Amino acid sequence: MNTTTSLAPGLLDEVHETQSAFRALLDALARPGEVRTLAPALPGVALGGAMARLLLTLCDEETPVWWQNSDPDLQHWLRFHTGATVAPHPAMASFAALTDVGSAPALADFAAGSAASPEFSSTLVIELPSLQGGTDMQWRGPGIEEQRRVALQGLSADFWRQWQVNHATFPQGVDIIFTCAEQIVGLPRTTRAVPLEEA
Repeated sequence: MNTTTSLAPGLLDEVHETQSAFRALLDALARPGEVRTLAPALPGVALGGAMARLLLTLCDEETPVWWQNSDPDLQHWLRFHTGATVAPHPAMASFAALTDVGSAPALADFAAGSAASPEFSSTLVIELPSLQGGTDMQWRGPGIEEQRRVALQGLSADFWRQWQVNHATFPQGVDIIFTCAEQIVGLPRTTRAVPLEEA
């Protein structure tokens, strides 16, 4: 992956590229478990293409970002292009950029919103080694006809136990966008996920 510089470029065609990324994101969250493709990595940015483009699309000066990788060049790059500040703690983040889910904070450490204002929760953007080839899970919920089999790679059984707790707190809870290179999969808090053998 490329090395990030403090002045790495953003999107070449900001209007059209952010519109395209936002449509793909909305589709991914409306149809959990279905893969959507964004675009390749950005030159000089040490993030997968999907994660970098989502951060540029979603973030602004009012959306603090918590970085698992505290690379100051990445933080400066995003702030330069969007105005997004750095959240000092996961619970203060509008968005979180996670590149190693195995050592990430617990889902409960992020902002879950409140019953009155569930929109004030964190959205986690999690880079995975692959969006297939992992533990078979059955997803059910809005946007899924009956059930969908999803096998994201790199997630532990403990992650899925945490997700069950997160799902149970609806309308509170975090939403997740999984990325791998150019692709994304949405996991909104409305989705129930259980191991296939327990379904």
